[in-house]
Amino acid sequence: MNETTPGGDAERLRRRVAQIAEALAAAGQEVDPALAQRALTDLTSVGERLTLGVDWTVVALVGGTGSGKSSLFNAISGLKFADVGAIRPTTERAAACVWGGQATELLDFLVVAEHRRIERESVLDADDERDLHGLVLLDMPDHDSIAEAHARQVDRLLPLIDMLIWVVDPQKYADHALHERYLRGLTGRQEAMLVLVNQIDTVPESSVDEVVDSVRDLLRRDGLEEVPVVATSARTGQGVSQVRELLATAVAHSSTAARTAQAEIDAIVDRLSGVVGEREPVIGQEQLTGATEELTRASGLSAVADSLRAAAVRVRPGAPARPEPPALAAVEALRGRHRDAAAAGLPDRWQRAVDRALPPATQLRDTLAEAVAGVPLPEVRHRPAIVAHWVGVALAVLGSLALLLGIAGVTGLFELPDAVLLVVGAGLVLVGGGAVLVARVWRGSRAERIAAAYREAVRARVEDVVRRCLVVPVGEVLERHRAVREALLAAPEHR
Repeated sequence: MNETTPGGDAERLRRRVAQIAEALAAAGQEVDPALAQRALTDLTSVGERLTLGVDWTVVALVGGTGSGKSSLFNAISGLKFADVGAIRPTTERAAACVWGGQATELLDFLVVAEHRRIERESVLDADDERDLHGLVLLDMPDHDSIAEAHARQVDRLLPLIDMLIWVVDPQKYADHALHERYLRGLTGRQEAMLVLVNQIDTVPESSVDEVVDSVRDLLRRDGLEEVPVVATSARTGQGVSQVRELLATAVAHSSTAARTAQAEIDAIVDRLSGVVGEREPVIGQEQLTGATEELTRASGLSAVADSLRAAAVRVRPGAPARPEPPALAAVEALRGRHRDAAAAGLPDRWQRAVDRALPPATQLRDTLAEAVAGVPLPEVRHRPAIVAHWVGVALAVLGSLALLLGIAGVTGLFELPDAVLLVVGAGLVLVGGGAVLVARVWRGSRAERIAAAYREAVRARVEDVVRRCLVVPVGEVLERHRAVREALLAAPEHR
């Protein structure tokens, strides 16, 4: 048996399988359930294969009815074990030949019946077969059999095979079903594939190169230009030794099975690549601030704050304006823009998830109106400033009367201490006027603080609504998308 692949490969691949499975679970309905189920089924198969270790190299001969696949199986193994039918040349059940052991658990997993297994080596072989130690060679059911169970068995086993050897005959190598159903979907496994043009002895020697070149041309059209093509004949033995050498090379490569598992994982990821976008839109502080400002304006904050400022400046009492619910059209427009920005570049299912995460516009408007209404209107009248105003007015009035009396005394209309009255009057007018001015500045300053405090309190409430109703729900969807994208598109640690 070949040297066991270091446990790190198997462990790394098991982690990758678990990572993708967890990503699919996190994605939920944002991944097509049928696509997700198929991926999970394939991941389970890969995971089960990895639990069996990666020290066996499983090679399968796959071909259509009459391709001579079973005869070639016998020629490679040097045994007369696989079914060779003259009347009905159909392989109905997989057969296995094992070099260097029994591979019991692996063959049980591959569902190869016990009576369809054989160990290649015996004491008579000495070390003749050592180069193939660790090889499990399968003779697969015919992929084009009219029995659906045969095709299903082929489809089930293909993802678990480390190396695929496609056996075609010189007459049917261009079979549409072979190329359309199988080969064109295996471009990621070219390093672990081989095509054998079998029964080449039935072709005139002058036409052999032409047939082989024609097969290579078809493979190039399938995107498989790197796959080797070998002409073989089970009857004459042509090409059999070359095939055995290629098998020995595959077995000697310690990571053949690991690379096969990696290729299958990559194929699963390729099928899932369309379920996520290339990146997530950025929904952060800039979007939070912008939406807050827009909804704050829609809530009529400026009008209420202005009325509070005016009422606080006035001496006479007056009722400030009260906030009104924002216009539904404005809320709908903002919700739509936020949804479009958060869903930009995402696949349809994720875009719908973003939309579902956002509350309806009517609910958003009601939540916003409730939050704004919950900010109490401040008391605008300030008694000390009003008292100072009226005291100043009273002093100014008294001072004015004193000035009039002083002027009357100066003119001789009355016998009054005109000088005293003029001085006192002027002083009272100055003090009273100053008190009125100070009271006005006091009320104005306080009015600005009241308006600013109310504005800030409302803005904080609106920002909280935006965060809870718009930013957080969308962020949760985008975070799930990020987790799925990073899990699916994570670069392999190494191949």
